[in-house]
Amino acid sequence: MLDQTSNSSRLASVNGVALHGPDLILSEEELRQRACSELLRQAAIDAALLDGSDAGIEDGVLSEAASQAIETLLERSLRVPEPSEEVCRRHHAAHRSRYQTGERVRARHVLFAVTQGVDVTLLRQRAEATLLDLRCQDASAVDGAFARAAAELSNCPSGASGGELGWLTPDACAPEFARELFGHAEVGVLPRLVHSRFGLHVVEVLERVPGVAQPFEAVHGAVAMALRQQAYITALRQYLSLLAGQARIEGVDLDAADTPLVQ
Repeated sequence: MLDQTSNSSRLASVNGVALHGPDLILSEEELRQRACSELLRQAAIDAALLDGSDAGIEDGVLSEAASQAIETLLERSLRVPEPSEEVCRRHHAAHRSRYQTGERVRARHVLFAVTQGVDVTLLRQRAEATLLDLRCQDASAVDGAFARAAAELSNCPSGASGGELGWLTPDACAPEFARELFGHAEVGVLPRLVHSRFGLHVVEVLERVPGVAQPFEAVHGAVAMALRQQAYITALRQYLSLLAGQARIEGVDLDAADTPLVQ
């Protein structure tokens, strides 16, 4: 049973266990993260992997015992198939750009950070307005407009230098940020907000150095690892969906999560 009432009017909870204190307002992402963690913590207790006296997640942090119990629970409960060579070859053929080496991007950004207590809806509106404004600038004006926006609005120290991030490689970025920057041909202000664990980014790609495509044999291990990770995420989402369907959840909408958010 799912009650989607905002946590501004009542405490979000899982089976009566509060996910936060009465004076704490969390973003929807933080609430979903805590709810998923609490679902797994309670499942670990039900499976006799964790003592029932374990503290809940009200302070936002799982106990060490709970984290270990959840890890054991997932090892027992999730079935992650090993990808065949044929499946790996098909994936590689369809996503060659992901397995290039040497790709670099020079970029700058304006970061709208998601922090505790921030109004996420208002933050998104500000980010979208900034994106639209920069996308509408003439080519001759966008450089100065972007630098001003970064200096005035960005929550990143790079704002002092016009949002400059320098030359980046995929390994130097958060994975969700790298997915939006690399393996594409776009140059200029990206037509979409980039979401990361840090918040919402307006990003301009200034230059690109293309990578060199690698043959399947050279990246077989990386391809198999990527497919195992995809399969794990799918299995975890299904397991969390099963747990949520059996739980009494109030004040948080787990259906809105794109991926499982587990601490």
